[in-house]
Amino acid sequence: MSDSGDSDVYWVPYKERPEWSDITPVPEDDGITPVVVIAHSEKFKDVYDYFRAVLQKNEKSERALHLTKEAVELNPANYTVWQYRRDLLKELATDLRSELYYVECVIKQSPKNYQVWHHRRVLVEWLQDPSQELDLTGDTLISDPKNYHAWQHRQWAIKTFGLFDKELEFVDNLISEDVRNNSAWNQRYFVMNNHLGWSDLNVQKEICYALEKIRFIKNNESAWNYLRGVLLHDKRGLSGNAVVLSFCEDLFKNRCHSPYLLAFIIDICDEVIKKGETSITYGPERALELCNALADKYDKIRTKYWNYMANKFKALIDLKATY
Repeated sequence: MSDSGDSDVYWVPYKERPEWSDITPVPEDDGITPVVVIAHSEKFKDVYDYFRAVLQKNEKSERALHLTKEAVELNPANYTVWQYRRDLLKELATDLRSELYYVECVIKQSPKNYQVWHHRRVLVEWLQDPSQELDLTGDTLISDPKNYHAWQHRQWAIKTFGLFDKELEFVDNLISEDVRNNSAWNQRYFVMNNHLGWSDLNVQKEICYALEKIRFIKNNESAWNYLRGVLLHDKRGLSGNAVVLSFCEDLFKNRCHSPYLLAFIIDICDEVIKKGETSITYGPERALELCNALADKYDKIRTKYWNYMANKFKALIDLKATY
């Protein structure tokens, strides 16, 4: 979207169009002493001067609808233009199917624009027809797998209209293509949390799924975070699942020093301590050792945090020594 281009050669300013002669343009009011004066093009000034004019008059006409389209092309992030366009669509009983196609074209030009996706959502709500939304968001995510607005719109459509059936397959394909795609992992959790549920069987299946991906790439923060999230639904907690404990200890014994593994073991220690359980393997001494290793060597970017955690466990050791 731009206020310049080859099409401008054929563009006639609104102030020169006879059919708009009844409208007095309203210039932008930046105040007496504007802090920053934006250097808009002549086309931008002309279109928005006339947009402000029809907005003040609350004109509901086909020409006003076309004007909003010109305004969107110049600034697709303008909330007021989109809201007024929706008012016009309702008043004029415009074909919403054609509007869906139009906003799809705008989305392809501005895929990270919140206002465009919001407009799309309103249209789908009016039509009560989500049949194109999975394909649209899917195509958008092919070019940008971490587009927040596309994911948000997809989740809304899925949850509102119950479109869960093939979503786990869709997500699995994305994770297979890029196992570090945090957005895809988040979507997997969304499907489990809102559709399949956290029965003990599902919890164990998802634990196995996460462990399989971690085994493939040990330093994958997304998979470790997913594993943590799944274990929140395991009544045994982080420290009570024998499969997870065995997996982590096997990695550790094989000299895996992934900061996510070490942090995970620290959390296991912390949980055991909070439960008041006695454990040689998962006590404050081991947690302190791992905190120091992370601070000094394996996760230096978070040294201050790990030093803070080390002091916490050292205090527990000192307290235990006084008894």
